[in-house]
Amino acid sequence: MKKIASKSIILIMSLTLVLTGCDAIKNANNTQKGGAVGATGGAVIGGVIGNNIGDGNNTALGAIIGGVVGGATGAYIGNRMDKQAQEIEQEIPGAEVTRVGEGISVTFDENSGVYFDTNKSDINSKSKETLEKLVAIFKEYPNTNVLVEGHTDNTGAEDYNMTLSKKRANSVTNYLTSQGLSNGRFTTNWYGETQPKYDNNTAEGRSKNRRVELAIVANEEMKEEAAQQTN
Repeated sequence: MKKIASKSIILIMSLTLVLTGCDAIKNANNTQKGGAVGATGGAVIGGVIGNNIGDGNNTALGAIIGGVVGGATGAYIGNRMDKQAQEIEQEIPGAEVTRVGEGISVTFDENSGVYFDTNKSDINSKSKETLEKLVAIFKEYPNTNVLVEGHTDNTGAEDYNMTLSKKRANSVTNYLTSQGLSNGRFTTNWYGETQPKYDNNTAEGRSKNRRVELAIVANEEMKEEAAQQTN
């Protein structure tokens, strides 16, 4: 019991510091957020949050916050991420694009550009159009790594949904890398029905839970560039 309580207290304290120090999750809006996260604890706080969000799973949000650099270096990275996020919003209006800390969270559901036919995992023609736009942006910003996650609703057997989410996430990653992007930039995870963001008791909620999420973060080259430019 003490271990669980201590873990919860640390998480609450860490969340409080981040949210009060810079609104990194709720209102991550521009260059300042990278530096502000650093002022409240940077990677230490980010690591605690990243290890606790989603019951310890490496969710998109956890991956972004867990990789925080902070300080002036983080502010530089934040500036680069602002520009990339704006381009994604402009090129793919249906995507849910959120600037978080020093990274970008992008969610595609059935109504936002990347979707799959029922019980299918192959990339259809409409999804290809969206992903081709994303490829162009990723080529413009080569110093980023991308986490691709697959999720489903709770319709059907849990094992089946886990396999389906794996196939769909891999389909997205495979398509992106088939267009000339380096395999080394991508990590692919899948969670089936275990991480719903919306109410599975409604048709709309289930539709939104059938999604692919991306977490876009700085790679080591960008971090080194940021450190050199800000020292």
